[in-house]
Amino acid sequence: MRRLFTAAACTALLCACSPQKPATTETQASAVPPKFNTELPTNELMAHVVDPASFVYWKGAGTEVTAKGERDLSPTTDEGWEALESGAASLIEAGNMLQLPGRPRAPEKDWDGFAQQLTALAIPAKAAAEKHDKQGVYEYGAKIYQVCTACHEEYVIQPQLKATGPAQGNPLPDWPADVKAKIAKYAGKS
Repeated sequence: MRRLFTAAACTALLCACSPQKPATTETQASAVPPKFNTELPTNELMAHVVDPASFVYWKGAGTEVTAKGERDLSPTTDEGWEALESGAASLIEAGNMLQLPGRPRAPEKDWDGFAQQLTALAIPAKAAAEKHDKQGVYEYGAKIYQVCTACHEEYVIQPQLKATGPAQGNPLPDWPADVKAKIAKYAGKS
């Protein structure tokens, strides 16, 4: 009797610890798909999530040149580097949020592509912040900026130009010669 009890206990224990069978097609079909709440308008998602996270990251990248001289913008404390990591982590997830069903914009392929690029670049941007890598933070911050401006060109600027036409009135003054030279050098046109 004791052997039978021991064998039954071992069998019960093995059954309880063994991996469960995967759900059948019938079980999967009855599963309710997740419901995503995308009622927050995209412009508010940008204003309250994407923009603040981007600005936190960019605020700690590169240098600032003023009449008083050049100043390194890199964090000087662990808290400052943590803020950059948090900004990048928010951008990683923001790229996912921008693709949720109910949020994409036409052309959807381009919209999703920009969102995926944002996430793909924010991952190494976060890693650079974790390593306190000033140059990496600067380089990935610049790449994220390029994705943002390309997306804004397609989804904000061009639709606005089509709707209202170009701005009227006095044109902006031209850049000073030294600034134009730096822009040309950066763009590889010098």
